[in-house]
Formats: sequence, C-alpha cells, structure tokens
Amino acid sequence: MSAGEAVAGPDGAPRCPWALSTADYVTYHDEEWGRPVHGDDALYERLSLEAFQSGLSWITILRRRPGFRAAFAGFEIAEVAAFTDEDRERLLADAGIIRNRAKIDATLANARVLAEWGPGELDELIWSHAPDPDGRPVPKTLADVPAVTPESTALSKALKKRGLRFVGPTTAYALMQACGLVDDHLESCVARESRRPPAHLPR
Repeated sequence: MSAGEAVAGPDGAPRCPWALSTADYVTYHDEEWGRPVHGDDALYERLSLEAFQSGLSWITILRRRPGFRAAFAGFEIAEVAAFTDEDRERLLADAGIIRNRAKIDATLANARVLAEWGPGELDELIWSHAPDPDGRPVPKTLADVPAVTPESTALSKALKKRGLRFVGPTTAYALMQACGLVDDHLESCVARESRRPPAHLPR
C-alpha cells in the first residue's frame, strides 16, 4: 500500500487516513465531510468554523462545535448580525470556543455583511464555484488532494470582493471539501463508495 492511501478503519472498511485518529473524526468523515451543504445559515456556520480552524487542527474545532453553536446563536445570520459589544466581550471570555479576537471580529462582521444579502445569495455564490466533478481525477492518495485550487482562489476573491473576511483560498477550499462542492474522499474510501450510484443507473 502506498503512503496516503485509504486505510482500514475499526470496522475493516477503508477510509481516508486523516479520519482514523479519533472516533470523532470517523463519524465526521463518514456522515458529514464531502456531503452537499445548502442554506445561507448552514454555509455561514461552515465558513466561520473553517476560519476559526485556520492554524489549528480541525479536531479542535469539531469538538468545540456545540460550544460555537451555543455562543453564536446557532450561526443564524440575522441573530449574529444583531450582536452587541456586550456579546463580543462575552465571546472573548467564552472558554467553549476559540477566543481569537481577529476571528471573532471577522465572524461578527461577516454576519453583518451577509444580513444585507438576499435569501439564498450566499448559497448561490458559493455553489457557483463548484468545479466540474469530471474535471479532475479521483484522488488515489492524500498526495493527490490539493490545498488550493483555481476554483477556491476564485471563490475567495468573490467573497472578499463582497466584504467577507478570513476567507483565503485555503479556507475556501476547505469549505468546498467540507460542504460537498468537491469530493476528495480517496478512490477506495468507503464514504466515496457509499455515494456511488448503482452500476445499472447512469452516472
């Protein structure tokens, strides 16, 4: 087996190697990562959490996700956009999240920007940057999975142009992976296999 190929998990099924370090990762990998996410609030949450993840391990964010959701009103854009200076101070003191001033400020500022957008506008903008699924070979090893793509760079620029912060190309690509705009499960990964249509159906 080459380095970076899918590895057998606790149940014997092959998975992306990064998913096997903790049980939390296995569940996230199998049930969430790479599955399509739609809805402005849901995408705002993912965008915010990917920004908080910058420079940290994703497991750090994943294990604090309930705390993040409680602190940021379930990531409902309209609710967060109405946060006050007192709310900001509360967030900076909340041990249940990552108390990074710049990331907290960006999350609040982004909500205020997005609150001015029309319904579905964030969803439409993000998904308009989904690449052609047939445009890149299915990754066989982790070495085949990029950190940045032309599409994520374009998405980053589009979001920044509209006033959003902490949305660099790497963060944008992590969002694309997590929300199903791309499927970076490895070729032999059980999560990819589980989503393939039956052989008798057209792809």
